[in-house]
Amino acid sequence: MATAAAQALPASMDARGWDEASYRRGILRARDLSSRTLFRAVFFDHSDETDPDVLLAAASSDGSLASFSLSSCISSSSASTQAEAAVALVDPVCIVQAHSGPAYDVRFYPDPQQPLLFSCGDDGHIRGWRWHEMQSCLVPLSLQGDHLEPALDLVNPQHEGPWGARSPIPENNAIAINKQDGSIFAAAGDACAYCWDVETGKCKMTFKGHTDYLHSVAIRESNRQVVTGSEDGTARIWDCRSGKCTQVVHPVKNKAFQSSWVSCVAIDSSESWLACGTSSGISVWSLLSNECIFNLDCYAPVQDLLFDKNQILAVGAEPVLSRFTINGTVLSQIKCAPQSAFSVSIHSSGMAAVAGYGGLVDVISEVGSHLCTFGSHGLDK
Repeated sequence: MATAAAQALPASMDARGWDEASYRRGILRARDLSSRTLFRAVFFDHSDETDPDVLLAAASSDGSLASFSLSSCISSSSASTQAEAAVALVDPVCIVQAHSGPAYDVRFYPDPQQPLLFSCGDDGHIRGWRWHEMQSCLVPLSLQGDHLEPALDLVNPQHEGPWGARSPIPENNAIAINKQDGSIFAAAGDACAYCWDVETGKCKMTFKGHTDYLHSVAIRESNRQVVTGSEDGTARIWDCRSGKCTQVVHPVKNKAFQSSWVSCVAIDSSESWLACGTSSGISVWSLLSNECIFNLDCYAPVQDLLFDKNQILAVGAEPVLSRFTINGTVLSQIKCAPQSAFSVSIHSSGMAAVAGYGGLVDVISEVGSHLCTFGSHGLDK
């Protein structure tokens, strides 16, 4: 009698095939996906590429590094819009477990023979990945993760304390590439910046002077200088030949509160202007006269910025992409998908990619329309 009644139930109400373990894995996977953060998404932007498709690379809080086809992302985003889904989940072209902790930054090293994709993270490593292996991966997605070996693996030095004790390996929060002399600059968690030689894999110089960990680093190639931004509330300009600090910039000086930091720094293409994103807004300085041009208070901390010709794009702890003139006038503010945005990147065509909380990337056209918004499945550990 009971068996006959069970057979009469609809399949959706029959609990005899219930898989508790699978259900729990699904819940955990959904929670992990919603709490993931993409700390950086960058375009692979080289005019000599014959493939018309645009590719992006993204560094994630789960330590993974993934590459994406923009055309596939746009197709998936269009399909999810028609199906009234919130955000399209797309499969990456390639995904690797790049770091044992969060991956904080990713940058391209445009070598003509073998372009590399450099990533850095909480484990204190800087790893260089062969871009052609991530551009077109033949390994099935389900088998990816540890299928690639880095071409270069650099590790921050440890500091020796009393009785020979060694400090933990400091994390790398940001990197910058100097294409002229083949160097990588890293902003580390021990309040130092490091300069690495790509060819030899050796640390060429250490920049010491900040009193708290570094958030960001930018290069001024023509003057052989590097600029760092720190949790101590200052940006410092360093001479790459001597390793000495030549100027201390105080973008958040005289603020009413003590907890002020410099989260990001950027230099324009003429290398005449320095923009600093801080806990309270944006500060722009003339590198020629060493004068502050303007300070602009924002509603939320600024977490990344860049120069787009003579304008500034900025994102932060609110779902907005802002565009400013060099004098601080607000030109536009576009709502973007990540509730807290950690990076903004620009393509030569004028597209911008905003990445941040929720593992989301929002790609916005030059005129301000949303080309696509997508998230990605992480590595299923």
